Amino acid sequence: MVDFALATSAEVCAEIGARLRAQRLAQRLTQHELAARAGVNVGTVKNLEKKIMTASLESIVRVALVLGLADHLQPLFALQTKSIAQMEQAEHAKRLRAPSRKAR
Repeated sequence: MVDFALATSAEVCAEIGARLRAQRLAQRLTQHELAARAGVNVGTVKNLEKKIMTASLESIVRVALVLGLADHLQPLFALQTKSIAQMEQAEHAKRLRAPSRKAR
């Protein structure tokens, strides 16, 4: 399993595609059946499973909804709130500029 925090965008896309494929197979759906239910082209499903970088967000959402993964979409990009202590810690950790180099 890929750690998304440490992965490249291509690795994240490949992992999401693999997970969508695994979900489809676990539900015993063909690519054609999934495409028909999601209202997308079968080529879109193939792209999602192989190279998700070319798929639209709407296609990803449609396929996820058909596969029953709507609850996994809910926390995506949710606003992360910070406590007062975290904000104070961030304030103290502000970066300082490096000293300028003197001309030689």
